[in-house]
Amino acid sequence: MSLPEKYLETMKEMLKDEFPAYLESFNDSRLYGLRVNTLKISPEEFLRISPFELKPIPWIENGFYFSENDKPAKHPYYFAGLYYIQEPSAMTPANVLPVEEGDVVFDMCAAPGGKSTELGAKLAQTGLLITNDISNSRAKALLKNVEVSGIPNLCVLSEDPKRIANRFTTFFDKVLIDAPCSGEGMFRKDNKLIKSWQKNGPEFYAEIQRDIILLGADMLKPGGKMLYSTCTFSKLEDEESIRHLLKNRPEMKLIDIKDYEGFAHGYVEDDFDKEVHMEKTVRIFPHKMQGEGHFLALLQKDENSPIDYHALKKLPKVKLPEELKEFLASVSYQINEEYLQIRDNKVYEISPCMPDETGLRIMRNGTLLGEVKKNRFEPSQAFAMVLKMSEYDKVINLPVSDERVIKYLKGETIDVEDYADKTEKGWNLLCVDGYPLGWGKFNGTSLKNKYLAGWRWQ
Repeated sequence: MSLPEKYLETMKEMLKDEFPAYLESFNDSRLYGLRVNTLKISPEEFLRISPFELKPIPWIENGFYFSENDKPAKHPYYFAGLYYIQEPSAMTPANVLPVEEGDVVFDMCAAPGGKSTELGAKLAQTGLLITNDISNSRAKALLKNVEVSGIPNLCVLSEDPKRIANRFTTFFDKVLIDAPCSGEGMFRKDNKLIKSWQKNGPEFYAEIQRDIILLGADMLKPGGKMLYSTCTFSKLEDEESIRHLLKNRPEMKLIDIKDYEGFAHGYVEDDFDKEVHMEKTVRIFPHKMQGEGHFLALLQKDENSPIDYHALKKLPKVKLPEELKEFLASVSYQINEEYLQIRDNKVYEISPCMPDETGLRIMRNGTLLGEVKKNRFEPSQAFAMVLKMSEYDKVINLPVSDERVIKYLKGETIDVEDYADKTEKGWNLLCVDGYPLGWGKFNGTSLKNKYLAGWRWQ
């Protein structure tokens, strides 16, 4: 691998005696990781059913290394949202941010959604997750991933963070900024990033980071916590961005990140760094840990900071169509009818924590339950992923070894005559080993496939 000379000189100056060990790490095999989705299954239960060769990632409670010989993206459990495939170090930011049930959380630069899916799992169907990516195409991938994960209490935006900050000043309990960066920490994983670095290096990204880190601080409630992370080694993008924040937002302070063997402290350059405890930031180096390069800083806003008032959205009372009522009679999942909204015949359940979002570019606000059509209601793929098998009363549950599971995921009609005496005609929730995959319409012998076309097994 041909690394840029300028980059090598900077790393040699930074790492000093450790520089040869860092270079040697490029000869190591690439690491692969998956993170268990605790909204759907515990790590212990997943290990019991997992067909993969897994080893725990020591600093991530629900993270595991898998062998490159395994193909977890080509397994029905992946389509059931039981896990998310993610580089091990990249699991760290959402793991470190101390999200609690009931929190209102913002993931600013979220696509493709790896960190958002973990933040949503921590919320455990409470509070609100607002997740955003300025790129519309990337936000579509973000939407799919958070919906596969079964996160109900969400709002997915594709918006400039400046416009969001103007609307949500001092609104969030927790903010995660996985900032756009030059990607130096991922050179080993993806050498295509080297060309990108040569085109747009640390100076380019540092300017973007200086803006968004201030916006993140402004959106925090008093006492709220923010996690800033990058996957680069550049001090300009890491410690310098934190210095910029602390000098311009003195109400913010660095707080401790739980230590783990292999975590390196951030660099302390001067008296200001000592005063603000820059050593509390964390660096992950591939020659010290089994993961790619990362930087993390956990910060808290002063409890005495001023707060803006945000009126929560008052939804007009909706008269529920009979077709929807008939479908919901089969659902035991708790739905708050006060927060149901019907737009263009689509039915959404909005989080009670969501304020007025008018004027923002929204990909999804709340759980899309389904669509009211002429004389019928069609439940959505997103709602299937929110449900547990026990929360719907017409179910076809197939073992993972059954060839009909793959046929279903490919969009085919499947023969389920053997379930004629186990379920009823109409909308059935198709599950694999007890975990929902999607909907189908059962006619007594076969299941007409309603699996979402864009999600199908390719």
